[in-house]
This record gives sequence, C-alpha cells and structure tokens, in this order.
Amino acid sequence: MGRFTIYFATDIHGSEQCFRKFLNAGKFYGVDAVILGGDIAGKALIPIARGAGGAWEATFFGKPIRMESEEELEEFERRIRTQGFYPYRTTPDEVEEIAKHGEALDRAFERVIGRSVEEWVAMADEKLRAAGIPCLVMPGNDDPPMVKRYLADASWLTQAEDQIEELGPYQVLSLGYSTPTPWDSPREITEDEMRVKLKGLIARLEPGKPVIFNLHNPPYDTRTDRAYKLTSDMRIQTAGGEPVVVPVGSVAVREAIEEVQPVLSLHGHIHEARAMGTLGRTQVCNPGSLYTEGALQGVMVALDKDEVKLHKFVTG
Repeated sequence: MGRFTIYFATDIHGSEQCFRKFLNAGKFYGVDAVILGGDIAGKALIPIARGAGGAWEATFFGKPIRMESEEELEEFERRIRTQGFYPYRTTPDEVEEIAKHGEALDRAFERVIGRSVEEWVAMADEKLRAAGIPCLVMPGNDDPPMVKRYLADASWLTQAEDQIEELGPYQVLSLGYSTPTPWDSPREITEDEMRVKLKGLIARLEPGKPVIFNLHNPPYDTRTDRAYKLTSDMRIQTAGGEPVVVPVGSVAVREAIEEVQPVLSLHGHIHEARAMGTLGRTQVCNPGSLYTEGALQGVMVALDKDEVKLHKFVTG
C-alpha cells in the first residue's frame, strides 16, 4: 500500500461554478480520488416572469428586479446560480399560483433540481471518466430525497450514502443526514437515529482494512463544528461586540469516530468551521464552504496506510 491522495469538498448548494471547479480539481491537484460531501442542491427557486411590457421581473432578497433585455436576464440568472439558487423562467399566472400554494412551489422546485442534478451527473460521468478519477458523492441534510435517486443513476461517479465503498486501499463509510437544525431541513434525524444508522454501517466494515468516514454532520465539540450562536429570531448572538461561537455537531458522530478510529473523518455542514482536528488517532476535517462567492473550498489529504501524512486546505 503506497501513498493515496484525496481531494474533498462539500456544501456547494447548487453553485454550478463550484461544481465545475470540483470536476477539474482532481486533475488540477493530481490526486487519486475526489469526494463531494453533502448539500449538493440549491436552497431556493427564484421565479422570473415576463411582464405585460415585455420586461422580465423577479424578486430577489425582497428587492424587485426588472430586466429589459436578454443580456440583463442572463446576467441575473448567472448571479442567482452563483448564490446557490435556481432561476425559473415562468409566467405571471404561475408566479401567482406559487405565491398562493406551497405545493406549486414544491413541484416547480423539484423539477428544476431534478434537471440540474441530471445535468451535473452527466457532466461528471463524462469528465471524470475521461480523467480516470474515482468520485464519491452523497446528498446532505439540505438535499431533497430525490437528489439521491438522481446520483444513483450515474455511470461513473458513485452515490456513496448508506454504503461502504472501496476507494483505493481504503473503505469509505458515508452518511449525509444531520441532527436537528434551526432551519428544519429535509433530511434531519435525532441523535438516536443517527446512532442507529452509524452502528448499522459500522457493522458492515471489513476488519483490518483502513477506514475513512465521510459524514456530513461533524462530531460534537471539535474544531470542525464551531458555529455562530443564534437568537430566537435567527440573528447571531454577540458578546463584547464579538459573535458567540458554540459547538453544534453530533454526539453520535463523535461516538462513532471514537469507537472505530478511522484514519480520516471528512465533514461539512458548518460552513464557517474550516479546520483540521483530532479525535484520538483520527484526523477530523471540515474544509468549509464559500459557495455564495463562487469560491470552492477544499482539502487535499495524503494518506499512507493508517496515517494522514499531510493535508492542505485550498480555495479555487
């Protein structure tokens, strides 16, 4: 078993710019494999309707936007995608229907997410197969359940969640759920449910073969789970003029790492917690996320047998 290198990124939230950078990262950094952690899909749909005068109109962050030309419209759509949202060209009647009925919004959102993930899967299959670079991908807590189905249709990249996948000389255990958050995202489970899922996966590990964890939720009270403490109205709490930071990770995830002691444990979920730490013999990593700026944060990790030889945080 020789040195094996991995590039890991996560939490791109529908940013096509970040996804394209991820597809190029393996070849650019010269690694043996790439892993994309959870939260693949964007967070919101932005309807854009053509008004009676021919101009396109939308509302973005509560501000009305009016676009007179196709060039202005395309530039607005690019800006939306960079922020991790989905532009949706539609009619004033459908905008009204979406505003009145949540089901209409859900249907439109699922259609757009489905098309986007299908396109991404096709793009990844073509580009990564040509480069000969293995790729593991999984959904996260913010991803609707349908995302996992589309990932499973890939012919080259591997939908890794709820699986033990071989990656070079390592076995990778992956799970994209999170414990409860203030945002009530689509794939949240209790600590007890997390514990049950992880125990089931751990039971499938091959004894004696080195392990990598790929878990969207970081372990509790580590450098990888520090987040801003929020008030009841979702504002960042401060003390002495500085934001208050608290651990928000999963106790069950921490327990699983302490039990198995994988060589490396890869996480995301907390965008501001970019860090490498340790739990016993395990190196625990969260590369963070700056998807709203179109910047892809990632980490390169070089492993040799049951050791992390070096790591380097990178931004592209």
